[in-house]
Amino acid sequence: MPWRRIPLAPAYDADWREPPAAARTGFAELPAGVHRIGWAGEGYCFDNECPAHDVLLPPARIARGLVTNAQWLEFIADGGYGAPSHWLSDGWAAVEAEGWSAPGYWRTLDGAWFTHTLAGPKPLDPHAPVRHVSYYEADAFARWAGKDLPTEAQWEVAAGAGLIDDAFGAVWQWTRSAYCPYPGYRAAPGALGEYNGKFMINQMVLRGSSHATPSGHARASYRNFFPPSARWQFSGVRLAEYPD
Repeated sequence: MPWRRIPLAPAYDADWREPPAAARTGFAELPAGVHRIGWAGEGYCFDNECPAHDVLLPPARIARGLVTNAQWLEFIADGGYGAPSHWLSDGWAAVEAEGWSAPGYWRTLDGAWFTHTLAGPKPLDPHAPVRHVSYYEADAFARWAGKDLPTEAQWEVAAGAGLIDDAFGAVWQWTRSAYCPYPGYRAAPGALGEYNGKFMINQMVLRGSSHATPSGHARASYRNFFPPSARWQFSGVRLAEYPD
């Protein structure tokens, strides 16, 4: 939501502080081969996390850290929002229709970047993970950087192996996986099937959790999903790359 829609710039919690982010950089090698993903334990899970099933991962690497505001400023400075070559066709249509030139809730004041937070407007922290970006923006940034977004299977395997920092508690992370049913999935009868089964189209999967995620919802198999243009939530970016 642009600031013109929140002209009073209210603060939800004046004492709120950005969660500290890990400082590790670089990429971790993903273990190639067959891996099992999905919920296979005891206790509660959502039906879209089931059934557990095998996936084949090719050789690849995943970023240990999240994309930061400083990196996103480089994308902006390089004309990232004005270069159609970085964008999916639908994404470029969204840029033109919505007038995107920066992540949601960003604006400049006297030449300095600010973002609207739960504590109200704050100077942009260059070291903090970028947030309030859509799938279209995440994909465009990855193209500009010469990288990819991870698949949800890559992300889950990496999180389970402890290969990535800030998997949980900072921002949800877009994957390049469409929100589709797992092999063997059948929508449950009643309201539960109405919720998950009916949404398995035209959405992209996010993994992890944010600092606004309720307790108990953060687990490696959790599948969040949103339309690719959505950017009001605490959504960020983690990159992946493949060997030449």
